[in-house]
Amino acid sequence: MTDTHGAARPSQLSIVHTAVDGIRVVTLRGEIDHTVKHELSEALESSDGTPPRTVVDLSGVTFMDSSGINIFVAAYKAASEVQGWLRIAGAQESVLRVLQLVGLDEVIHCHPTVEQALTA
Repeated sequence: MTDTHGAARPSQLSIVHTAVDGIRVVTLRGEIDHTVKHELSEALESSDGTPPRTVVDLSGVTFMDSSGINIFVAAYKAASEVQGWLRIAGAQESVLRVLQLVGLDEVIHCHPTVEQALTA
């Protein structure tokens, strides 16, 4: 299953959903800021009632502000409450730095690649 939320301007966010061995992979491209927070929150919600196991591929994200941090914290908490998990993969240096500055990389496991996040 693939959903793509297109971007009217290049800096907006594209979201693609796939699955690998029952694990949701949410691939993001563009920028994460307050203008896309509702779309991103919805993309990370579990819709089928099973404990969510989700890898978020940030390799195509070029910018993230505090809106992204808040969304990832909420998604992590929601997944943890139902024995699921959330992992981050492929964050570019600028985005990874934001995750490190606020300590989110200590809470949500960050991996260099989607493949490593899937097998962790």
